[in-house]
Amino acid sequence: MSGKVVFVSGIDTEIGKTVVTGWLAQQWAAQGEDVITQKLVQTGCVAASDDILLHRRIMGTGLFEEDRDGTTMPALFAYPASPHLAARLEQRALDLTAIESATARLCERYETVLIEGAGGLMVPLTEQLLTIDYVAQKGWPVLLVTSGRLGSINHTLLSLEALAARGIALHGVAWNSRDDSSDEVIAADSRGFIRDWVLKRFPDAVWYDVPRIDLG
Repeated sequence: MSGKVVFVSGIDTEIGKTVVTGWLAQQWAAQGEDVITQKLVQTGCVAASDDILLHRRIMGTGLFEEDRDGTTMPALFAYPASPHLAARLEQRALDLTAIESATARLCERYETVLIEGAGGLMVPLTEQLLTIDYVAQKGWPVLLVTSGRLGSINHTLLSLEALAARGIALHGVAWNSRDDSSDEVIAADSRGFIRDWVLKRFPDAVWYDVPRIDLG
């Protein structure tokens, strides 16, 4: 029986997708779910996915066999840029077939696979394919990570509109307070506005308040 996939994206880069993915995997595992995470594409590293390593740190599991053999990190590029640019600079194509095969193997072995994307929904994987369109092709529900930084209301609502326009299900929205604005008034108002917007328009979506995790 194939496992379910939830795709983790964010309203922008550096919004906390990695922390949220690791935290949610840890939470679900603690509830008895057989869960693993995968990084769709990782740029800015060579030997291993920094994001997968942080997931495991937060989960407190150590590395999985699937980490050691590369299944959870099937596409690595050295230059810290959008995947389409990082691949072009290395003069090699992003191997979508290898990524798909890796995800399929994880789905065969685990009940749930949390797949963390690179950057936001509109980040190009290749010159022709946006992340959001890859997700739409797969039919995966999305967990959208947001925060109380200035501008997050605009970016969150645009992301929700993009998901709805492509008929992509919204699994939920994760509020990452680690990345809040230093202005507590802005952060609190943004959370209230976004939460009300989501609950009214996406009543089946889950709202996650992610605690401020100490990463040492």
